[in-house]
Order: sequence, then C-alpha cells, then structure tokens
Amino acid sequence: MSAPSSRPEVDRVTEPKQPDRSLGELFADLGTNLATLVRKELDLAKTEARQEFRRAGQAAAAFAVAAVATLLLLAFASTALAWLLDQWMNTALAFLIVAVIWTVVAAVAVSAGRKRMERIEPLPETVDSIKEDVEWAKQQKS
Repeated sequence: MSAPSSRPEVDRVTEPKQPDRSLGELFADLGTNLATLVRKELDLAKTEARQEFRRAGQAAAAFAVAAVATLLLLAFASTALAWLLDQWMNTALAFLIVAVIWTVVAAVAVSAGRKRMERIEPLPETVDSIKEDVEWAKQQKS
C-alpha cells in the first residue's frame, strides 16, 4: 500500500487542457481549426472529383470509339446484306429492303426510349421533401 499523499486527487477528465487560455481564445482556435478542417475536406473532395471526372471522361471516350466502330459495322453489314439480296432481286429494291429494316429498328428503339422516359421521376425524394417543407411552413404561418 502506498502512503497517503498530501495532494488531493485531481480528476483528469475534468481538468482543463489549457488552463491559462481564456474561453474567447479557445473558441477562436476552435473556429480556426474548424475552418482549416473544412478547407482540407473541400480540397480532398475537389481532388477526388477531378480523379472521378477524369475516369468518367476516359470511359466516355471508350464508349465514343465503340459507338463509331458499331456505326461503321452496321453500315458495312447493311451494305453486305443489300448486296446479298441483290443476288436475287433488283439492286435498288435490295437496298430499300435494308433501309426499311433499319426504319423498323429505329421505330422500336424510339418507342422503347419514350416508355422509359415516361418512367423517369426527377429527384422524387427531393420533390417530396420540398412539398413537406412547404406544408410545414404553411402550418407555421397559421
């Protein structure tokens, strides 16, 4: 057992870390530190956003190359189909049949796109939240 000390026990949890500084100085430091933290977080977010935009740009470029290649593929395949049909019929009629096929494909794609567009709800949760806020504000005025 240790001998009783002449100093009273001090609670380390409630002991001030910087007892020589005023409350105003501590709050000023807190504001400075908070501003620095926010600034650093924003810098990090900007850096991450730049990296993600760069990756998205690279992906978009790859899709653009794929789209051009697909367009060329379809043009050559359509020409080949028309020439194949040309073996059994008039050349103009063969190319017209290929054009009608592509017209049907385009019409189906437009129809599917319209149906999908009708299902799009722009920011549904945000719209609901704003409506709730407007209702709350109306109730506060009453």
